[in-house]
Amino acid sequence: MPPRDRQRRCKTIVIAYIALVLVACSGPRYTAERDTHIVRRGETLFSIAWRYGKDPADVARWNRLGDGSLIHPGQVIRLSPGSAAAPRSSSRPAPQPLPKVPDQPAPSWRWPTNGRINVEFGARPGTGTGVLINGKAGQAIRSAASGRVVYAGSGLIGYGQLIILKHNDTYLSAYGYNASLLVKEGETISKGQRIATMGEGPEGKARLHFEIRRNGKPVNPRQFLPAR
Repeated sequence: MPPRDRQRRCKTIVIAYIALVLVACSGPRYTAERDTHIVRRGETLFSIAWRYGKDPADVARWNRLGDGSLIHPGQVIRLSPGSAAAPRSSSRPAPQPLPKVPDQPAPSWRWPTNGRINVEFGARPGTGTGVLINGKAGQAIRSAASGRVVYAGSGLIGYGQLIILKHNDTYLSAYGYNASLLVKEGETISKGQRIATMGEGPEGKARLHFEIRRNGKPVNPRQFLPAR
């Protein structure tokens, strides 16, 4: 084989090998089109619902989970009330859908930290599901409303160290890109309580990723935050 052809072949093999490595190292992808999710270690009902933009209360009802606290690794979680939730045996009647919990009013909100919004809701860079608030590394992140910590960790790709607060059965808020977390799951939090310190986003800039979700769906925080 001529030297030039041998060099070209080696180059092709190296490129193919690199492509295989990148595929093997890439993490699991989560899409809203999936009907089920297999619980992984450290996941909670709220973190799973957050991945797929679902209302945690709906996911709990579809899976007959009560408050959703008793899930375990390997468990299959249904992500829709459709055919996936129906029994396989044709001799058994399909269960009637459970009634939806009525919407609850929005809490009284405050800004979670000092600083101006640098990236608006739906814009890039960022996930597009919240706003990015500029600040200084280590500055205080505070609860935008009273609630309970339902998630505190770094298991959700794209959010860094993340805190999710449940304010009622309709509203959740999230605080991402933190340098440190000052609260734990299950804690009851008062409005304005210091819950984290500001870290850096993907661009290496100090900022907070802040979200408000209504029935699992992201909404623009500006319509809830007071003018300033």
